[in-house]
Amino acid sequence: MDAFFAAVEQRDRPELRGLPVIVGGDPNVRGVVATCSYEARRFGIRSAMSAARARSLCPQAIFVRPRMDAYREVSRQVMTILRSYTALVEPLSLDEAFLDVTAATTDGTLAVEIAREILDRIHRETGLTASAGVSYNKLLAKLASDWRKPHGLFVIPPERGLAFLAPLPVGKLHGVGPATVKKLSAMGVETVLDLRNLSLEFLVTHFGKSGGWFYDVARAIDERPVQPSRQRKSVGTERTFSKNLADRSVMLTTLQEMAAQVAARLQVLHLAGHTVHIKARFPDFTTVTRAYTATEGIGSADAIAAWLPELLDRAVPKSTSVRLLGITMSGLVNVLAASRVAHQMNLLDGILIQG
Repeated sequence: MDAFFAAVEQRDRPELRGLPVIVGGDPNVRGVVATCSYEARRFGIRSAMSAARARSLCPQAIFVRPRMDAYREVSRQVMTILRSYTALVEPLSLDEAFLDVTAATTDGTLAVEIAREILDRIHRETGLTASAGVSYNKLLAKLASDWRKPHGLFVIPPERGLAFLAPLPVGKLHGVGPATVKKLSAMGVETVLDLRNLSLEFLVTHFGKSGGWFYDVARAIDERPVQPSRQRKSVGTERTFSKNLADRSVMLTTLQEMAAQVAARLQVLHLAGHTVHIKARFPDFTTVTRAYTATEGIGSADAIAAWLPELLDRAVPKSTSVRLLGITMSGLVNVLAASRVAHQMNLLDGILIQG
């Protein structure tokens, strides 16, 4: 979906159309941008940016608090449309999914025709726009889906996969994060073609098991199947800093911002976690993690943030700087399922008492 949360707000509130809309937290209390309209993106505003920074880039921006129930309802509509074409739908979030339409093309129907029909139906039935990428694996389909946003459709056929990837920055590849980009850049590797020119042995030596993945994706090889039901083990985020952080108050504020991002992601997925992990990487690249496990599920930003001062003290010695910080929630439980079970147990208790 295109600028999903912001697009829903502009659809439901016509007075916001054509204006820079930011959906997220309050810029006065360390809020974070969940998403923003394309009008706001022209000012350099992006998801996960602090709301205060977004306001400084675009003072005239209109900040809107998220309405998760509204977004979930639209997501339900969209996923129903997708599943009418194939049972092999793998949702990544409320507004994004992979579809395997191999079976739907056995009668000669082209995948691009299916994608175009889906986009038309989404627009007609929800009043919102989406973009689609069509290719022969997840890696290329995902890249293609971002290529002509908003309301775009882009196809990468098998014979074009290698050529499409070659000039892209390595950071565009799935699994290649900021720290890896920096390490590759120090080796003179800037583009996917540069990465393709490295041997498997070299990549494994320098990046371990990830090196094998980098070797494959540089060659447009991605054999991950579309998985309709996927057991998520963790939800997290991390940030590598351009300059090492030494101020502990800044470290804590940064972790609190991350907690808000992770909490928003948990809410979208209807999940809570039992274990809060923080990760710290020091200037010498030594990495430590520290964790706290609760008996009940933790899902809100405040609940996650409550454990950050203690975990930070355990992870980072005083007077020590860090080059990376991260937060991950594990031991995940489905909040809706747990709520249903609790409700059923309450009903059962009531029956037993009455009996």
